[in-house]
Amino acid sequence: MRMIGALFALALLGGHAGAQEATSAYTDLDLGQCSVDQTDDFGTVWACPGYRGIPVMVAESDLRFLVSYGLESTTEKAAEQSLPPFNTVGEKIEWRLAPAGGGLKPFATILRFRLEAEGEASGEVLVVTRLGKGATCQVAYIDARANPDANEKAREAADTLARTFDCDDAPRPFGPFKAW
Repeated sequence: MRMIGALFALALLGGHAGAQEATSAYTDLDLGQCSVDQTDDFGTVWACPGYRGIPVMVAESDLRFLVSYGLESTTEKAAEQSLPPFNTVGEKIEWRLAPAGGGLKPFATILRFRLEAEGEASGEVLVVTRLGKGATCQVAYIDARANPDANEKAREAADTLARTFDCDDAPRPFGPFKAW
């Protein structure tokens, strides 16, 4: 009888773990299709559509891009976070989704940033960003040139770090990192 109970418990745990497995959805990030929210001599802010209408705020200032998400995107920590080198953003956002409330809810994004030094491409970094009202911030950096499996590493970072990441902490490299 104990054996049957143990097997039943294992089956429940296995089923529960499988139900929590994350999946991905993708949206385009084409600044030409976004609305210019503001522009001046110091930069531009765009409002772009994201997964299921989630707003994506993209800003450029001093040849560096910032990206934040959600209805309060401009007040989130992500709206103040960029990478040290000059950079541009990629054209696709990967949204990491988990089951919630009978559907799928995004808990993180992965976006490729292209680094530039002296006008030349110098590297690529995948940035994992946690999503959540009052808790949208960069979590991890994956050096795409130093990691041949960079996309998988970014998904792993999103799935293992993003949901519990404290936005008071600094984002951290995930895997070998030589980008800067």
